[in-house]
Amino acid sequence: MINKALGMVEYQTVSAGITAADLMVKTSNIEIMQSSVVCPGKYITLISGELSAISAAIDAAKRQLGDKLTDSFVLGNPHEDIFPAIYGGAPVHDAKALGVLETFSAPAIIVAADNAAKTSDVSLIELRLARGMCGKSYMLLTGDVAAVTAAIDSAKAKVGAEGLLLDSSVIPNPDKSLWASIL
Repeated sequence: MINKALGMVEYQTVSAGITAADLMVKTSNIEIMQSSVVCPGKYITLISGELSAISAAIDAAKRQLGDKLTDSFVLGNPHEDIFPAIYGGAPVHDAKALGVLETFSAPAIIVAADNAAKTSDVSLIELRLARGMCGKSYMLLTGDVAAVTAAIDSAKAKVGAEGLLLDSSVIPNPDKSLWASIL
């Protein structure tokens, strides 16, 4: 999956989301990584493939169903930590400071995580995409305090400019019992 582009759309309704997923597959040679309902009845589709195919697919969905679109993105070169973090399988060998960032949409958290991972020497732990959270999403990352702070600040600036930032924190030395519950 590394070196492939990544894209996502988030729709206000299930019917628009499913229609968009079908349209994207029919428009370009892309792979659907996830296409599902998330809280509160929104619909997300995460796709991968070549950058031109991802761009064409996302553009087609936005043109045809833009009135129901909540958020979207296209990433040409996503950070390698994105994929395991989405699936909750990111190994953490040396947990240090903990960074947490929440957004109002699933696409925004992936953009924030990509930005954070490319800004500093941090490891993404998890990206929670709007399930069980009333449509909000969050990311967890770890590294040295300075690296985590820089990564969170950069991610906040990126998604905050779009009005999609909800909250964030940096915990310099989380208790071991907290790490045990997170990892």
